[in-house]
Amino acid sequence: MFRKETVLNKVIVIGGGPAGMLAAITAKENGNDVFLIEKNNQLGKKLLITGKGRCNITSSLEMKEFINNTPGNGMFLYSAFQKYTNKDIINFLKRQGLEVKEERGNRIFPVTDKSMDVLNCFINRIKELNIDIKYNTKVVKILTQTIEGKSRVIGVRTDKEMIKGNKVILATGGKSYPLTGSTGDGYLLAEKLGHTITQIKPSLVPLETYDTIECKELQGLSLRNVGIKLLDTEKNKQIYEDFGEMLFTHFGVSGPTILSASAHLVRYKHIERLFGDKKIILKIDLKPALDEKKLNERILRDFQEVKNKQFKNSLDKLLPHKLIPAVIHRTKINPEKKVNEITKKERERLVQEIKGFEVIIKKFRPIEEAIITSGGIHIKEINPKTMESKKIDGLYFAGEIIDVDSYTGGFNLQIAYSTGYVAGLND
Repeated sequence: MFRKETVLNKVIVIGGGPAGMLAAITAKENGNDVFLIEKNNQLGKKLLITGKGRCNITSSLEMKEFINNTPGNGMFLYSAFQKYTNKDIINFLKRQGLEVKEERGNRIFPVTDKSMDVLNCFINRIKELNIDIKYNTKVVKILTQTIEGKSRVIGVRTDKEMIKGNKVILATGGKSYPLTGSTGDGYLLAEKLGHTITQIKPSLVPLETYDTIECKELQGLSLRNVGIKLLDTEKNKQIYEDFGEMLFTHFGVSGPTILSASAHLVRYKHIERLFGDKKIILKIDLKPALDEKKLNERILRDFQEVKNKQFKNSLDKLLPHKLIPAVIHRTKINPEKKVNEITKKERERLVQEIKGFEVIIKKFRPIEEAIITSGGIHIKEINPKTMESKKIDGLYFAGEIIDVDSYTGGFNLQIAYSTGYVAGLND
């Protein structure tokens, strides 16, 4: 990947997240003079909180599967994913002295379980290359010059000075987690240059439900190995299906499967109206390994062991303790009733509730709570092979600022690496 060349460009990278850092590293390794501008007092602030502080670096899946896991304009990334793969980022980290490990769901983490160790790999390489970093600096304008009807970048103006350059890489992130510096600055800079910004929405975000009282009672309950389905009851259509882990919160639901569901839901047509009309249902299969017949047989066996107990005390082997009152309430079976008095129809209702525990989705949580942003620079205005603007020569984009987004599992970070690498190359 490293090759010595004469200086070809004076490259200005705006944004010191994973996309910006890798863009700066790549541009410098390709013989360019590089400035990295970061408005925070440190690089990679958002990277530190990924994977709950452990950093889900990437996925071990084949690169074609990354496109399948990117509901937000995945095909746009075909070329970038080929040029810089999951193996490339793993090899980069290994060259910097950090080993990785694979966990459930094809997720790749550092062996140390510390996102700071991943960040240090980028920072150390930046130091090795003597890349000029300007901290606590905000870019207020990208400067351009129009010659014979074609505009091209000539530098940037910051809140401190003007920096000349013939290539600018905009990698400022989206609007999620604004405390890390992702406040949408890059959208404004691009918009001033004539670029289209598609609607900005939260993605990989928890979901609020209408019945918050029940959710508050279930708050903190984590369910593993459950099946979920998102249903559009207006069209009688399944929107999304997944299997894994989810969590009840005081406002509704969260956890890996819910976050991935939101990435799909955010691009669903008329979603805001459907939310308001109570048409989006989350259906949870609490026992996906058992079909209704086998679950009924399991319940019969359990009931046989506790036939003289009250119904409310008979489900401990089957369900998490915190969930039992909610399931019983939904079955409309008297909780004081003896198990041996429960009818076949009542048992069928119990089976149906366990296989289809439903909550009505009200809305997305605010974008400030989202892991990533859906929306951004319109992909039709970017060359997918180079990440260069089709409107302004010398202007490039990388990372979350582009209108692309994926499910959880390391895919969004891989988007940052791949687009950052391509943007940093010499065309």
